[in-house]
Amino acid sequence: MTVMTPAPIDQQDDEEMLVPHTDLAENNHQPMEVVAQPEAANTVESQPVEDPQSSRFTWKIPEFSRMNTKKLYSDVFIVGGYKWRVLIFPKGNNVDYLSMYLDVADSSNLPYGWSRYAQFSLAVINQVHNKYSVRKDTQHQFNARESDWGFTSFMPLGELYDASRGYLVNDTLVVEAEVLVRRIVDYWTYDSKKETGYVGLKNQGATCYMNSLLQTLYHIPYFRKAVYHMPTTENDMPSGSIPLALQSLFYKLQYSDTSVATKELTKSFGWDTYDSFMQHDVQELNRVLCEKLEDKMKGTVVEGTIQKLFEGHHMNYIECINVDYKSTRKESFYDLQLDVKGCRDVYASFDKYVEVEPLEGDNKYHAEQFGLQDAKKGVLFIDFPPVLQLQLKRFEYDFMRDTMVKINDRYEFPLQLDLDREDGKYLSPEADRTVRNLYTLHSVLVHSGGVHGGHYYAFIRPTLSEQWYKFDDERVTKEDTKRALEEQYGGEEELPQTNPGFNNTPFKFTKYSNAYMLVYIRESDKDKIICNVDEKDIAEHLRVNSGRVLLDPKERLKKEQEEKEHKKKEKAEAHLYTIIKVARDEDLSEQIGKDIYFDLVDHDKVRSFRVQKQLSFNTFKEEVAKEFGIPVQFQRFWLWAKRQNHTYRPNRPLTHIEEAQSVGQLREVSNKVHNAELKLFLEVELGPDLRPIAPPEKTKDDILLFFKLYDPEKEELRYVGRLFVKSTGKPSEILTKLNEMAGYDPDEDIGLYEEIKFEPNVMCEPIDKKLTFRASQLEDGDIVCFQKGPVTVMDSEDHIRYPDVPSYLEYVHNRQVVHFRSLDKPKEDDFCLEMSRLYTYDDVVEKVAQQLGLEDPSKIRLTPHNCYSQQPKPQPIKYRGVEHLSDMLVHYNQTSDILYYEVLDIPLPELQGLKTLKVAFHHATKDEVELSHPNAELRLLEVFYHKIYKVFPPNEKIENINDQYWTLRAEEIPEEEKNLGPHDRLIHVYHFTKDTAQNQMQIQNFGEPFFLVIHEGETLTEIKDRIKKKLQVPDDEFAKWKFAFFSLGRPEYLQDSDIVSSRFQRRDVYGAWEQYLGLEHTDNAPKRAYAVNQNRHTFEKPVKIYN
Repeated sequence: MTVMTPAPIDQQDDEEMLVPHTDLAENNHQPMEVVAQPEAANTVESQPVEDPQSSRFTWKIPEFSRMNTKKLYSDVFIVGGYKWRVLIFPKGNNVDYLSMYLDVADSSNLPYGWSRYAQFSLAVINQVHNKYSVRKDTQHQFNARESDWGFTSFMPLGELYDASRGYLVNDTLVVEAEVLVRRIVDYWTYDSKKETGYVGLKNQGATCYMNSLLQTLYHIPYFRKAVYHMPTTENDMPSGSIPLALQSLFYKLQYSDTSVATKELTKSFGWDTYDSFMQHDVQELNRVLCEKLEDKMKGTVVEGTIQKLFEGHHMNYIECINVDYKSTRKESFYDLQLDVKGCRDVYASFDKYVEVEPLEGDNKYHAEQFGLQDAKKGVLFIDFPPVLQLQLKRFEYDFMRDTMVKINDRYEFPLQLDLDREDGKYLSPEADRTVRNLYTLHSVLVHSGGVHGGHYYAFIRPTLSEQWYKFDDERVTKEDTKRALEEQYGGEEELPQTNPGFNNTPFKFTKYSNAYMLVYIRESDKDKIICNVDEKDIAEHLRVNSGRVLLDPKERLKKEQEEKEHKKKEKAEAHLYTIIKVARDEDLSEQIGKDIYFDLVDHDKVRSFRVQKQLSFNTFKEEVAKEFGIPVQFQRFWLWAKRQNHTYRPNRPLTHIEEAQSVGQLREVSNKVHNAELKLFLEVELGPDLRPIAPPEKTKDDILLFFKLYDPEKEELRYVGRLFVKSTGKPSEILTKLNEMAGYDPDEDIGLYEEIKFEPNVMCEPIDKKLTFRASQLEDGDIVCFQKGPVTVMDSEDHIRYPDVPSYLEYVHNRQVVHFRSLDKPKEDDFCLEMSRLYTYDDVVEKVAQQLGLEDPSKIRLTPHNCYSQQPKPQPIKYRGVEHLSDMLVHYNQTSDILYYEVLDIPLPELQGLKTLKVAFHHATKDEVELSHPNAELRLLEVFYHKIYKVFPPNEKIENINDQYWTLRAEEIPEEEKNLGPHDRLIHVYHFTKDTAQNQMQIQNFGEPFFLVIHEGETLTEIKDRIKKKLQVPDDEFAKWKFAFFSLGRPEYLQDSDIVSSRFQRRDVYGAWEQYLGLEHTDNAPKRAYAVNQNRHTFEKPVKIYN
């Protein structure tokens, strides 16, 4: 969402930086051309508007580029009986963008307490290509405090004033305003909970896209219940735990009476304020959030919920026309992206999705043993999920303009979606035709605006009843079906003419609000999905207060609200106070060489005072006297200054005139960035008895220098004090004093260095003791480091690593203690090494190899750390793939101190030329695979969700084998399978249990699937004996097992006397895994983490959830 603000930006409100535009006296009016005749003016402001009334107005502004005025008003126009005008800032309202607002023209003359509500759009028309016009729309409740509303950053001035872009033609700008005035509703007193039973979500700045998605997910009760059942504890912090933050948010949505904030959730994502003001894409957030929750649910009672709800599968196929060859690949999806361009409705998009593409001519398909062949390529669906998420491709790339554009074409979607239509034209041959794929519409997520910004909101049917609700950030309203469906199709809308004599042609305008994402729920699953969620599903620690007493949800929320009000009051009064941070010599001594090495002090660790701005500074000095025991007359305060090289030093003492001012005035003088802090250095001189005395008079010739002492043998840096020196004096004149400060002999030879800067690189240069301080360019606040010297060559080669100050500071600046962990044990530190961030790749692996006692460093492979998931990144570092250690430790905008290592059997450069496949050996219980005999024949299988989908032929190319989606399993081929008789059958045998939750039977496969040879005429009793022997199951346990023949997911239970071979088809068919002998029993095996598809949706997108 484009952040909408009223015209002035010199003040800020908590939520959206809103302030009224008070300076309305200027009258720089320009004539407005009225395209639609306005209504007659209504002089009684409080009279309600009975029906929505709208008009569109065009404002042509000649000689636009020559305008010198800061802001410009249009003539007054009337809509819905109210007076309006457009306000623009031709050169931007303190930004490099055109700023444009809708303004209540007569706000200064209206009675106390007036308000009026309007939906409106503002546009700058492209006079060459109308489709490139920039249009933004919003809605607002106008009142005395906020009498104008719109867009501070409407469009870049660079684009506007570029004559080739088409916005300025003959130096004329064309602005359009479309205003729709609805019945007056008191926006501020409207109670969403009272009116609808639901509450909204607060917008943090540009998080409407997130709010619409969260409301959609919340109103899928099965999803909400799963979130509630994710294990969290009262000791967790919501801002650091995504599950707890989401639980807390859902809990408040369920029980709160007012709109709910999302800051805890976005903090748990690892977002800062900047992220909250970044417009993102709903689809990206949906995928990233679901992936994150899928990961967080692993190993919990709700593991697999995301897959159960949202995961479907389709089959990509290529089938040759003239030879018997077909290649297929099964893929999963959590949502489907449907084309809007060129499609009239959802069905047309699905038709396009499964459209067959001919591969012929120059585009023939290379079939392995048949060479180039004519073929057809396409996609068919194996199964659809219970909750079907459809992403409508409203945005696409315009190659002619070299930019993204929004597709506002009309696109229809039905209330009921039948994906079995036309005899299942979208389904693959192996799809389960017993599942009825009839869906009902649950949610419509809408994007209003253009490609560069806009607003998101959602229409939702929480219980799939006839009643729709619009969730628009904090506001929830009841809506009818037409508004939720037809009005979100997009396309053009026709406005009736209010004065037919003025123009007989009805006015059509493009609707910039249209559906962007649709959520459908399968009819057969809706009772399971739209389930009851009550307090017994909610963890106790979400429902209790800090006193451990169970509270009614409303009481708990009331308590939270009171705490928020208290914080809000503190925040509201913050502008009355200034925080003064006072640093002293004691702080410098305590911090330098321990917490910090560069500059002088960490201001966050010094004593701070919260002082009323109106308090005089001299009165504040009395408070300092009480705090530190330093009489007022012995205090001298220095202002700090940030230098161009990003260092922070005391700059000058306060004058007597400044000290006579108020704290607020002093803060404004000293602080150009206008934050609430005033940072000072307190200079205190001590007499011979170490008691405070009056500070010496400071002339322009006096320079205040700070001194640090370096000890090369101890590798120690510490603060030893400060001195005033004459700018015309020389360092040689203060050597005796420095030796005294250091505790050295008076005539000790010492070397002096100036600490100049440390970012991005250290700069520390020797000081010539024979030059004057002025000649060495030293000034107030500069830092001089000194040491015994000179250091001999013997010392530097013997035991002193950093012989002088520059080398030590360089070391400190770049040193990094790296925690190395074995990739097999990613939670445990193995060893730590101190390294330089400037180490090359070879330096790092060499150090690790030395630590491990390994001769060949090229066998070390390193993997970087993900700071947010606290796990190894999926991809290791390539051989010499980065220049320095610092590159290995960076993760987005954070720096880690963890690397994972593994020792390879072959050098990494050699390994990178190979393909790595993870293969599990069947029944392997040891680290080494044991075969029955050295020449045992092996086979490689593809296993997915406890079913065998493929046996790879020996001549299969390695490049065609993928372990990302499947488990690859190797096993010996049993002797009986090598000698199959003409009537023997090799069948699939799978373990399964039945889940009868929600009055529906669901088959859940588990355990290790296997092949079994069955003979013609063999009864189930005979086969059971062989299975029992093969699996080594105890008699008492095996007696409880049931056996069933499965075809396409339907079980047919077998009796002991049944001839099993008669049930199985004689010929091999694609999808043989769907015909199998099922073994029904309890899954007693410990849960095993499959290596299947661990990162099913791994991709890099702008939306990031870091924790």
